[in-house]
Amino acid sequence: MLIARTRRNNYFLYLAGCLVFSGGAYLFMHSELGTDPLDVFCLGLMEHLPVTVGLSQTLVAVMRLVSVALWTRRRPLPGPLFTFFFCGGMIDLLRWSDPARALPLSSVGILALAVLLCAYGSALIIMSGFGIRAIDLLALTMTSRWRWPFWVTKGLIETALMLSGWLMGGPLGIGTACFLLGVDLLIQPLVFAHSRMLRIPNPELLERPLRAPR
Repeated sequence: MLIARTRRNNYFLYLAGCLVFSGGAYLFMHSELGTDPLDVFCLGLMEHLPVTVGLSQTLVAVMRLVSVALWTRRRPLPGPLFTFFFCGGMIDLLRWSDPARALPLSSVGILALAVLLCAYGSALIIMSGFGIRAIDLLALTMTSRWRWPFWVTKGLIETALMLSGWLMGGPLGIGTACFLLGVDLLIQPLVFAHSRMLRIPNPELLERPLRAPR
């Protein structure tokens, strides 16, 4: 019973995390002040190859999952791809309905809310232990192997995506910097706050290294 209840709670955390993150990603786009580093890369790639943003994101996710699988010598996990498609569908739905039009906030206010939602959603997904986003999964693997802080490894990955996209012609904006600095720095404190103060079950992926394969 306890195991089943814990699993249900983790699924709830995962679903809530996906919905919150999708809302934050949508608000980044709605603010029109700049997008996240992954989309900078995708838009830059579109300047040179006949691909869509969705296809570009899928390619990046697959490459990250393959990198983790080769590094850990384990089969690629299907959960992150499901997260990608689920969040992508929610973002498309939010862009179509555009509920942010009713928000009494300026573009800067919407951007600040987007940062908080993306960080909070990412923290919930990580704490659920299921379907961790491909970039976060690679960052956690780097944290495990190199003993570097999570915000450093995640920041390195997304900085590389941002610079690569910019060199290919992708757009940069204040929103890109806010995502890179705000979201990446807030995830680990949010996980810590939930595990310590709100007593939400936490697999402690950010507090102890991932187990090395035997």
